[in-house]
Amino acid sequence: MPFAARKKILTFLSTSPVVAKIAYGLKIAFVFVAVLFVDALQRVLRVTAESDLARQTGVHVGNAETSHAAKKFYAQRNLYLTAFTLFLSPLLTRTYYILLDYIHTQDEYAKLKVRFEDLSNTTAGAPSDAVAELQKRLDSKSRDLEELQRQLPAADKKSQ
Repeated sequence: MPFAARKKILTFLSTSPVVAKIAYGLKIAFVFVAVLFVDALQRVLRVTAESDLARQTGVHVGNAETSHAAKKFYAQRNLYLTAFTLFLSPLLTRTYYILLDYIHTQDEYAKLKVRFEDLSNTTAGAPSDAVAELQKRLDSKSRDLEELQRQLPAADKKSQ
């Protein structure tokens, strides 16, 4: 998806009061899903205990075994569905916030890039005062070095 479209969508999602109310409602719904998960876990344990008890007593009625298998299947299905929902909710929330941070980082990068280009365009035409000062100091040191190199042969002759 293009950056501009993604930015508009995520900006709308992060600033809209309607979306905030929906997110609040989803948080409440996830609390209920957590309660359903605990209930499903207890039901799976209870159905498993009932089926183990029926096997130990030796009662093998075809209709009763089918009923226990169906109860166990429904209990496990509910457990897996609620666990999957609880697992995905923080994952999706974290992904949303990562995308939001990514969009903000891209905005900051674009702003800094524009500022850098403006700054480099203004300094490319005319050197700044600091650069000019350093250039003057370099020129004076170069002249001093040349003068010292000219004086060196005369100093060598005197010392011998």
